[in-house]
Order: sequence, then structure tokens, then C-alpha cells
Amino acid sequence: MNFYKDKKKITLLLISIAAILPLVIVDQYFLRMMTISGIYIILAVSLNVVTGYAGQFCLGWAAFYGIGAYTSALTVTKLGWSFWVAFPLAGIVAALFGIVLAIPTMRLRDIYLALTTLGFGEIVRLVLLNWMDLTRGSMGIPGIPGPTFFGQSLDSSLFYYYFIFSMVLIVIGAVQRIIDSRMGRALIAIRENEIAAKSMGINTTLYKIQAFAVGAFFSGLAGSFYAHYSSFIDPNAFGFGESIAVLAMVVLGGMGSTVGAVFGAVLLSLLPEVLRGLAEYRMIIFGSILMLVMLVRPQGIFGHSGEGQRKIKRPAEEVRSDGVIGNS
Repeated sequence: MNFYKDKKKITLLLISIAAILPLVIVDQYFLRMMTISGIYIILAVSLNVVTGYAGQFCLGWAAFYGIGAYTSALTVTKLGWSFWVAFPLAGIVAALFGIVLAIPTMRLRDIYLALTTLGFGEIVRLVLLNWMDLTRGSMGIPGIPGPTFFGQSLDSSLFYYYFIFSMVLIVIGAVQRIIDSRMGRALIAIRENEIAAKSMGINTTLYKIQAFAVGAFFSGLAGSFYAHYSSFIDPNAFGFGESIAVLAMVVLGGMGSTVGAVFGAVLLSLLPEVLRGLAEYRMIIFGSILMLVMLVRPQGIFGHSGEGQRKIKRPAEEVRSDGVIGNS
């Protein structure tokens, strides 16, 4: 049985269900949880571009999320600009910081790259925490206004749900187009074997920088949405724990799989709420599920083991016409 045989039909069905769900279930708590899940889907999909497809392990992804949130919040509260200007600006500023991080780290790999991105995330958090004149530090930025349209406020749970729903579809569509393009194939080649990719004429440095810029851009948009949706932000929302949570979503769903990133984001954002009634055992159950999945499916639920690798027969053996393997 091919799981992906009816992929388009399944996708359309899920999109249709998500579109009509708030009209059937009008509970405000449910709408909030689904909206938060949408934010994490964008974060997971954007990180998957860098970690899953380009193979660049990042432990400070929440930094771009926070940069987008603070850019949008400060633009609206201090400059008085519209949300519709601050929203794309947040993505652009986050993308610029993604390039700033990517350029000096392109020669780093594995644990060294991970530690560098971790340091970047902590630097951003500490700047947000200590730059009192601009960010108000630990007091955060309150009263962030919601979007308006021709003077009419759009600050409602239903609007935010459909806005993030539209964003999720656009981001997933854009990322899938990138992965199916020349850039996506180059990123996969870099992930599988960077030296081989270089030998084939692929500009690995340029493509990795582009991956960081694209991923950070979408993460910045998610941060902007979160700032206006919650109407309050502070540096603690963009710390190391948030980066690990997003990374866990990507790893659980399957690195290099957009479907996996979406599934991991929905599961790990909703599961803690489902288990809230088991307050004393919630984290034990949560951790046990993660451990079980990693033991059974170390490549992730939707990950592909050995993707991009070809089965090559050993040079000392050959396959005879009768199917028996013998020495050459």
C-alpha cells in the first residue's frame, strides 16, 4: 500500500475540514489552540527548510521568531505604522538577521554550527531583555493593537484563525515550490553530501545563506502575527526552550518532510493541552511518547530513512542471472 497515493485528495480533505471547523466548533478556547498550532506549523516548516532540507542544525530558531515579533510590535506602537506594513517588514528584518547569522557560520558543521546558533539565540534574547529603552526588558511590550481595515478593527478570534490558516497554506505552498525547484534540489544535495555537491558546481555557500534567509523570513512573519494576536510580548517567549520545542516538532515529524513538520507541530502544540488534566503525569507521558517514536522511527514519523541514497552492490560481488550473489 502506497501511503502517498491519494496525497492530493487527503490534503484537500484536511484543508476543507480545517476551513469549516471554526464554523462548527465555536468554542473560543478551541479557536485559540488551533491558532497557536498554526503559528507553530509556520515555525516548524520554516525551520525544516534549514535543518531538514539544507542539513544545517539550528538551536536558536526562536531568535528569528522574536525578531519578527519585536519588529512588528515596535513599528506599530512607537512609529504608529499599520499592521499591514509592519507584518511584511518583520519578515524582511528577520531574513536580514538570518543572512547575518548564515554568512559567518557557513564553514561550521555539526555541533559547532549548533552551538553557534544557540549562542545567537541567547544573544538576541539578552538584547531584548536588557535594551530597556527600546524593548522595556522583562516588562515586555503591552497593548499591541490588532490589524484594522479602513478603520474597522479586525481583532476577533475568527479573523485570527482564518488569517493564520491562510498564512499556513501560503507558507507550505511557497516552501514546497522552493523544494521542488533548482534551489530545493541543491539544498538536498548539500544535505546528503556537501563535498559532492561542490564538485558538481553547486554554490553551497549561496544556497545555505538563501535557506537561512527564507526560513527566517517565514519565522519573522509568524512572530509578527503572534505579537498582534497576543497583544503582549516579552523576551521569555523567545528563549531556548521555544527553539527546542520547534526543533522537536521537526525531528518528531521527520526532517526533510513538510508533512512531517506540520504533523509534529500540531501534535506537540496540542498534546500538552490534551494532557492538562493529568497535571502530575503530563510531562512523563509527553516525554515517553517522544522516546517511543524516536526508538521505533528514529527518522521521524514521516521521515524517509536513507533518502537520497542509492543501493550500490559491493564491488567484490555481482548478481548472476539466477539471482544468486557471488564473488566476481
